Amino acid sequence: MPFRLTYSVDVIIPVEIGKPSPRLLLGSGSEAVEKDLIDETRKMAHLSEMVLKQRIALRYNQKVLSRSFEEGDLLLRRNDISLLTPGEGKLAANWEGPYKVREVIRKGAYKLERLDGSEVPRT
Repeated sequence: MPFRLTYSVDVIIPVEIGKPSPRLLLGSGSEAVEKDLIDETRKMAHLSEMVLKQRIALRYNQKVLSRSFEEGDLLLRRNDISLLTPGEGKLAANWEGPYKVREVIRKGAYKLERLDGSEVPRT
């Protein structure tokens, strides 16, 4: 099927060249019919790819625990989000904070502030 999608022609093995198979005897018809079949094959491949991606996403998201925070909650922020400070290597802390949630913008997006009340940029 990938060969047909790429080159718009079915693969013919050497055995079929010497001794014609029913597929070769019946012929594939005109070029317009072939192009229609190619478009249909591409659409079917696209649909099956979408279904597979949805199934993979559902399987992956089954184990994800969703968390939501409210104003005033304390949390830690991953260290790789902010700018690296010079001199830190692989032994640097993975988390920074604690921070307080100042405002809930939308699901998963929050404005943070430090415990002294100053706003954390780019949150």
